[in-house]
Amino acid sequence: MRIHRKNTIAAAVVVATLSLGLTACGGGDTDAAKSTGGPSASQTPSGAASTPAAGTKVAEPAASKGKTSTSGGGSGSTDTTKVPACGYKDVKITMTKADETPTEHIVLTAKNTSGRSCRLIQYPLIAFGDIQTAKDIPAVAKSKPAAPIVLKSGEPAYANVRVGLGGAHENNKVVTSFNVNLFATDGAAEGSVVVTAPSGGLSVDESAAKTGYWTYELRNGADEF
Repeated sequence: MRIHRKNTIAAAVVVATLSLGLTACGGGDTDAAKSTGGPSASQTPSGAASTPAAGTKVAEPAASKGKTSTSGGGSGSTDTTKVPACGYKDVKITMTKADETPTEHIVLTAKNTSGRSCRLIQYPLIAFGDIQTAKDIPAVAKSKPAAPIVLKSGEPAYANVRVGLGGAHENNKVVTSFNVNLFATDGAAEGSVVVTAPSGGLSVDESAAKTGYWTYELRNGADEF
């Protein structure tokens, strides 16, 4: 009985010793954490930025886009009234016969040779004879273009002209050259261009002659008369 009691007492002492050792180890971990001074996640100070965990995608602020100004340009519109009228020294005027026999029509070509833009106003003022006494050749209203004819340097414009009714008539006269005047903004411009007729001259009936307006290109229908 004595031996058994000693064993029981010894076992109780061992258990008590182990319990004290485990308690001491747990207390040591707690003290170590406190001594580092590092706050846990729940102890992050208010207002401080927390460091994201590795692999976490951080949203970046949207880039600021600047606005492109479109004011003051880009409309492509042009105030044609500010373009000067073409004078007789600004253009070179030539003529060609229409592909018909006998010749009833010619085409006038006015090419801008001024080195700047200019505006052809209305229609050619044609004088088949003495410029002071020749009959005024009327214009055909349906050939008038919708917009003013503004020529850049080197660009041409055209006018279809009826010179007769074809065939031989008592009113016909043969001219080797004729005068073409231009309009200014306030009426007929000063000066005129002398246009040379093809070899053999041009048979003209002033009573039947009509002219079209200046256009960028000849238009079927509007320029047929």
